[in-house]
Amino acid sequence: MAFDFATAVERRHPEGRYSSQKWHRYAEDVLPLWVADMDFRSPPAVIEALEARVAHGVYGYGEVPESLKQTLCDWSAAHYDWAIVPEWQHWLPGVVPALHFATLALTQPGDGVLTVAPIYPPFLAVATRTGRLPQQAMLGAPSTPGEPWQLNIDAIKAAITPQTRLLLWCHPHNPTGRVWRHEELATLAELVEQHDLWVVSDELHCDLLLEEGARHRPLAAMFPALAKRTITLWAPSKTFNLAGLTSACAVIPDPDVRARFADACKGLLPDVNVLGLVAAEAAYREGEPWRQALLKELRQHRATLEAHVASWPGVTLSVPEATYLAWLDMREAGLGETPYQTIKEQAGVALSDGAAFGCPGFVRLNFGTTASQLDAALARMDKLLKKAGC
Repeated sequence: MAFDFATAVERRHPEGRYSSQKWHRYAEDVLPLWVADMDFRSPPAVIEALEARVAHGVYGYGEVPESLKQTLCDWSAAHYDWAIVPEWQHWLPGVVPALHFATLALTQPGDGVLTVAPIYPPFLAVATRTGRLPQQAMLGAPSTPGEPWQLNIDAIKAAITPQTRLLLWCHPHNPTGRVWRHEELATLAELVEQHDLWVVSDELHCDLLLEEGARHRPLAAMFPALAKRTITLWAPSKTFNLAGLTSACAVIPDPDVRARFADACKGLLPDVNVLGLVAAEAAYREGEPWRQALLKELRQHRATLEAHVASWPGVTLSVPEATYLAWLDMREAGLGETPYQTIKEQAGVALSDGAAFGCPGFVRLNFGTTASQLDAALARMDKLLKKAGC
């Protein structure tokens, strides 16, 4: 079945009819390649399921259907070789809230919450927002331009103190696009057990591995001994472009941890969006052909981006192994201290500022858009970056 990833969809309606952070934050002459939100229509199966639910006409308080829980169990078994059960699932409106509620559930005020930068910006705010002690280590930057970022286990060891109780992890990694290897994660798992840490593993991009034939293994499945101390976070939002429908799932094998997490959520979260539940089930049940077509499209866009970056003096790219997000080092590009600002003002392209991820001088670029929109944005950047690097 053919799917349309080429036709640009109007997202910047002049009256705001299609409200979009991505397209409405900046002026109309700016092309947005920033927030992790693709410009493709969601899978036809999802749209059809939503249309049928909307036609019902009553949108009262919903419950998480057992059919959705079973569908996620089937998806996990088929795609991750991890046999989970419905009872492990706690559905809620979003992964970012889940990071905060997991911290409230598993730690006490003053406990240390460890993050490893660069990292998706909300990770860096969790400890402060929950009254915990923020702690941070850094990944190993590429020793040679273009090489992958590395898990710096020595830096993580050095960051752990007697106060450290929780590690917020990202697998695959946002923003670098790394798919962590078993041997890397084995050293991390050993460290977690040695220091008796809890782990929240954000695996939001796990269905967007870009290497042919690659398969995701959840951290808790790869190392069963960690399952009792791990909360795994999944959502259909990135894979199937459903972010605005706010549905995510915390997979928690340990019953005590599951109860603590549920208690932390009480009274502070609304129920999951009834349309988000419908969309999630349709996506996991019928969205695989669309996902495979999407991966093919994203591989082509990644190659397009690589070709452009190769012609930009002072800019390096560690090629993402997953996601539709690229992490660009622009510290030597001649664009000043805030490259993302210079690119927005002088090229009319909005990227994400690396400083928000813990790495000033870097930018994150979203290539999950149509080929024509990506080409237009990269052509603008060509003019600026080739001139700046002369």
